[in-house]
Amino acid sequence: MIRFVRGLALAFAAVFTLSAAAQECKHRGDLDELYCDDNGDLVADTPKDSKKLKTPGTLVFTYTPVEDPAVYEKIFKPFTDYLAQCTGKRVVFYQVQSNAAEIEAMRSGRLHVGGFSTGPTAFAVNIAGAVPFAIKGYEKDFQGYNLIVIVKKSSPFQKLTDLKGKKFAHTSPSSNSGHMAPMALFPKEGLVPEKDYKILFSGKHDQSVLGVNSGDYDAAAVASDVFHRMAVRGQIKEDDFRVIYRSAKFPTSSFSYAHDLEPAFRDKMLKCFYDFRYTEDMKKAFDGADRFYPINYKEHWAVVRDVAEAGGDKFNKAAYEKESKREEEARKKKK
Repeated sequence: MIRFVRGLALAFAAVFTLSAAAQECKHRGDLDELYCDDNGDLVADTPKDSKKLKTPGTLVFTYTPVEDPAVYEKIFKPFTDYLAQCTGKRVVFYQVQSNAAEIEAMRSGRLHVGGFSTGPTAFAVNIAGAVPFAIKGYEKDFQGYNLIVIVKKSSPFQKLTDLKGKKFAHTSPSSNSGHMAPMALFPKEGLVPEKDYKILFSGKHDQSVLGVNSGDYDAAAVASDVFHRMAVRGQIKEDDFRVIYRSAKFPTSSFSYAHDLEPAFRDKMLKCFYDFRYTEDMKKAFDGADRFYPINYKEHWAVVRDVAEAGGDKFNKAAYEKESKREEEARKKKK
């Protein structure tokens, strides 16, 4: 009985807290009820209550799990070492195995800053209070990528409509190029996902590429930059594949910080990002990009939000929970 009363009290306290937060927030848009967007920039505002601000003793950084996380921990080591020196904080690279795990890590406060894939960036913004601030880029422009559809060069497939009834891999439900863009763009090309072919979720872009290479899939929708990086690293030979579809340019992975970082510390950290120049190994790994190019979510992710809307997708909590479940089911099937 005592436990019940305590539980009831906690429940009422939670409801009261959320109610108070809702009254204080004049505008929220698509953000979760934990966050507010009074200035209309589509990302979570910095908390007004100083008690809710965080200055981490250890700064936790990660990068989107589009490929093997261990590979990127090594690639980013020159930067994480620099970031530790620049901020005066211990910096650790937190390996995540899925987009959902990365988003949950930021939502729960375990992740302070990291790179999110293009599609999951919008979920991270709305569900986890992530604030995108940079993309890999160059002196005058940010780095982009295309959704491409790859098949083996030895296959007979020449266009999308040739893939009706074939084994077609998408990556994960929250991926822009690996799922959302195909859902929105393919029907205009005469190929309707789930109707003209059964979607097979591989889990990651590199697994889709390797699956086509091994014959597990007839075709796959993947990000062009991931495909190219795999070739540069010698994991595949580009000449073994044929690209039969290429979309317009999308922004690459965003680098985003948790909305509740203490402003002075946050600004110091951002300057560290913007001042850093990639090492030769990093430039090789990231198709020549040499810096973190400043961006803002409202402007630079507009094309991603438009594609999602065209495909009937939303970046809200209900869609996130549904797609996280599908992503987890797809990951279990791969084991």
